[in-house]
Amino acid sequence: MKSELRGNNASISLQNPSLFDTQQSSITGALRGCLGSLDGACIEKLLLHCASALERNDVTLAQQIMWVLNNVASSVGDPNQRLTSWFLRALISRASRVCPTTMDFNGGSTFHRRLMTVTELAGYVDLIPWHRFGFCASNSAIFNAVQGYPKVHILDFSITHCMQWPTLIDALAKRAEGPPSLRITVPSCRPPVPPLLNVSTEDVGHRLANFAKFRDVPFEFHVIEDPCLPSSGEILSKEYSGFQFESLLSHLTYSKLDLREDEALVINCQNWIRYLSDERKGNTAHDSSLRDAFLHIIKGLNPRIIVVVDEDSDLSASSLTSRITTCFNYLWIPFDALETFLPKDSSQRVEYESDIGHKIENIISFEGFQRIEKLESGAKLSQRMKNAGFFGVPFCEETITEVKSLLDEHASGWGMKREEDMLVLTWKGHNSVFATAWALTGLED
Repeated sequence: MKSELRGNNASISLQNPSLFDTQQSSITGALRGCLGSLDGACIEKLLLHCASALERNDVTLAQQIMWVLNNVASSVGDPNQRLTSWFLRALISRASRVCPTTMDFNGGSTFHRRLMTVTELAGYVDLIPWHRFGFCASNSAIFNAVQGYPKVHILDFSITHCMQWPTLIDALAKRAEGPPSLRITVPSCRPPVPPLLNVSTEDVGHRLANFAKFRDVPFEFHVIEDPCLPSSGEILSKEYSGFQFESLLSHLTYSKLDLREDEALVINCQNWIRYLSDERKGNTAHDSSLRDAFLHIIKGLNPRIIVVVDEDSDLSASSLTSRITTCFNYLWIPFDALETFLPKDSSQRVEYESDIGHKIENIISFEGFQRIEKLESGAKLSQRMKNAGFFGVPFCEETITEVKSLLDEHASGWGMKREEDMLVLTWKGHNSVFATAWALTGLED
């Protein structure tokens, strides 16, 4: 017998399904006080109680708390209810792993995502400035850094399928001294995370080449091919089986990338570094994590500029309760922002939120190598870059103006602030996304 969870597509099988029919009187006073409440602080408290119960293998208490959360959660409710529904799903998924004989969760570990068309992806990244903010700040910094260079080579590490580059190509086409020749090199595969596209990387390159030709910008597109890396389809069919970056890093050499002396090399990292493991391989001072090894390798390529953009939150803690607190107090932002302009039953809204749910499940439900969402804050990333020998490049006033113009196209809750050399996208004053630029020596944007 299964008790279906309202507000999501998950279901949970219980050895004792009557627990989900528990009367309110059998719930502890603290939990009963939260029943029916939509207050975010109360929901957070319930989530933490549930996580603690799971860590103690107290299945009965965990199920009781899930029953309370289930009375709050709804995938078509207000932002708190919608966010809660995804946290509830993640906790049930985790419970099915911690206590498999007690809880049999059906399908919680695999999201069957719809593949987007290029047009749909463009609408997806335009929905809120979550991605466009980073595109705008990065492109402006790159444009200024390559002024005067006749040839530009961008090594692109991102999860948004080159959606960033048409705007830069258009800007380069208008350059006073004429457009440079532009090369873009991308890996043959990417982390198994949304958004997902229904065309190949090569087809994306072909579309970019056609656009560059239309804008009279000489253009080349290259894919780092590696027979040791799985195809995109293989990655998606083995969700969270571990995305191996080691083989990719071995291809980041002068010869394999065909780096040329007369080119300005740009390293672009958009929502990417978080997927590199930060666990050290050994116990000596000389052993480094994959994340630090990546920075060491790209430093050796002598780039003109490195841009790093990511979400401004720290989700790398080993403690489940710490991750829940941070995640809940951070990922309410997109749920709240979407509420301002999309109806509750909007398919665009549901799809965007389900992609956030994909992230929540990985952060909450998985551990070890299967937990690939190990985000660090902008402040921590900046310190890591400085430790690696990079110098921060401040964003110029022209960049600030461009970003502000972008934000004017969206809801009034979006804003921007500077934190040292970082630009930070905010929602109602809360940090959302950071953008940084780096160089090997002092460089003014």
